[in-house]
Amino acid sequence: MKLLGVAEATTLIVETLARCGASEANAGSVARALIAAELAGQSGHGLRRMPSYCAQALSGKVDAKATPTIERKRPGAFAVDAANGFAYPAIDLALENLPEAATLQGIAMAGIRRSHHCGVAGTIVERLAEKNLVGILFANAPSAMAPWGGKTPLYGTDPIAFAAPAGEDGPVVVDISLSKVARGKIMAAKQQGNAIPEGWALDREGNPTTDAQAALDGTMVPMGDAKGTALALMVEMLCAGLTGANYGYEATSFFDGEGAAPGTGQLIIAIDPEVFGGSAVSRFAVLAGLIDAMPGARVPGRRRQSLKAEIMQKGISVDDDLLAQISALGQ
Repeated sequence: MKLLGVAEATTLIVETLARCGASEANAGSVARALIAAELAGQSGHGLRRMPSYCAQALSGKVDAKATPTIERKRPGAFAVDAANGFAYPAIDLALENLPEAATLQGIAMAGIRRSHHCGVAGTIVERLAEKNLVGILFANAPSAMAPWGGKTPLYGTDPIAFAAPAGEDGPVVVDISLSKVARGKIMAAKQQGNAIPEGWALDREGNPTTDAQAALDGTMVPMGDAKGTALALMVEMLCAGLTGANYGYEATSFFDGEGAAPGTGQLIIAIDPEVFGGSAVSRFAVLAGLIDAMPGARVPGRRRQSLKAEIMQKGISVDDDLLAQISALGQ
């Protein structure tokens, strides 16, 4: 196990992606997102994504030199084309344009199509909250969950994220996957050769499994049973049906370099918290404060904020096998 400083880990990602054909701008955007994931304690969306990202860049499944474009369809609506590249440059472009429009209109949204894995959704909306905006994100992913009662995967694990500014203690950040656990945790277990807890996933026959590969080949257990799959249907319609992106069942895997581009989608909404007048941010802070003051309770997002400070000081932990694998990519 090795500890990498943030600057060292960033350089490692940028140089590795460049060897695998990424443009300088795209490598930088991906690096910022993967480092943000590590600092949030979500290593399954961090450096562990490098082997699959690079495999896709090398095979052409992801256009690592793609330049995303944006078109303003309505005063508060932007259409973003990720151009079958990484999602992060397209997300950056959306976040550059949303704040001004949201402040002017009260609310603005960006629909991203021909996109890819968006990483830790909470870090995206948190960037809007840092600009004193309420942020909401919906994203879809390659199919991994069946409709409730069915056995054929149609939906991705489809994250939903929300962030709101809440005063000096930092924003409230809600980040949930609609599967019982994020699929990235199963990928990490496979890479480490570990079993997964029963109840996370089902194999192809619909039986509970603790084998990570069988889980990846099968289906994820939805959060909240039927409620989770109902929410996944909503997310698929919002970020694929609405934007023109691929539904989860049409998308190829985020984990390998085989096949066509995944072409998934994201919908990002930014809201001016003062749109109805009053003092919404201070009211958000009141509710967050009540949670903070309750023994045993914790405001969503607070743990990641303390974790970020700790990891920035101590360094990002990377196991030796993964580090060797990354160092060999593109050689």
